[in-house]
Amino acid sequence: MKELRVNSLLPVRLDRYLMEQFPSLTPGRLNKALRENKIKLNGKKQPLSTRVQNGDVVRLYILDEKLEDKGCPPAVLVYQDEQLVIANKPAGIPVDGDGPDTLLNRVRTALKAQDQPSRAALCHRLDTGTSGLVLLARTPEAEAFLTRQIKERRITKRYLCVTFGRPIPPSAVLHDYLLKDAEKGTVKVIPSPVSGSKEIITEYETQAVSGRLALLKVTLVTGRTHQIRAHLASIGCPILGDSKYGSNAANRELKLKYQALCAWELAFPTEISGDFSYLSGRVFHAEKPWYCGQVLDGTLQ
Repeated sequence: MKELRVNSLLPVRLDRYLMEQFPSLTPGRLNKALRENKIKLNGKKQPLSTRVQNGDVVRLYILDEKLEDKGCPPAVLVYQDEQLVIANKPAGIPVDGDGPDTLLNRVRTALKAQDQPSRAALCHRLDTGTSGLVLLARTPEAEAFLTRQIKERRITKRYLCVTFGRPIPPSAVLHDYLLKDAEKGTVKVIPSPVSGSKEIITEYETQAVSGRLALLKVTLVTGRTHQIRAHLASIGCPILGDSKYGSNAANRELKLKYQALCAWELAFPTEISGDFSYLSGRVFHAEKPWYCGQVLDGTLQ
């Protein structure tokens, strides 16, 4: 049995507090432990959404080996301050989930290695196969600010990708509608709105071409599930390496394990007031992925 006395200036959700203390405790494991009556807050079973406060006592009736950190590698932090973190997610790991190796756990590992509080909350998501920049908040105030900026489309997100096929025209703004298929876990692009569909706007610019391939810079105007992948596929230029919307034959031939899609740039608005004014006009970049150079020099085509 582990006993923890909460030491926090601000109230925090019970599940978040426990995941900060024990990165191996994923949401799935926490829910299972709660169902099995293995988590007590001040002697009582409480929902994981309960806010814990300074001085509260949490008892965990969980085996020590299940609480141990499994050695998740640290994330590459492109930027950090007391309010937020910008991490560079590699392709192939999820942003969060039940597994031990997630971007969220890697960020916590990196912060712990600096002897800093490991609290971090995701403010948006990337697909597992997509690499690039992810914003995480370190305080409730930062979480509220960042999620509001993203919801209001004030933070500009630009991506780099390689498509199988050269788009015509080389640059354009695509304006369509997206319809989810929950059973298949895919989306469909349609030209006109129907019940349940959502507007999507995607801007692209061709940066270079190499044989059958094109390197594009893509700006998300709206941000929907699989938007870039599905939108480019709908004009006959699927992203290389994309197993859902792309060409499996091309993916096998060119040996792409994950989609060649990177969340390369995050740009904050030029006018921000209040506590986060220091972010006004700031622009952050991930390192350009390997496939950019290979399209530019003609190695990949």
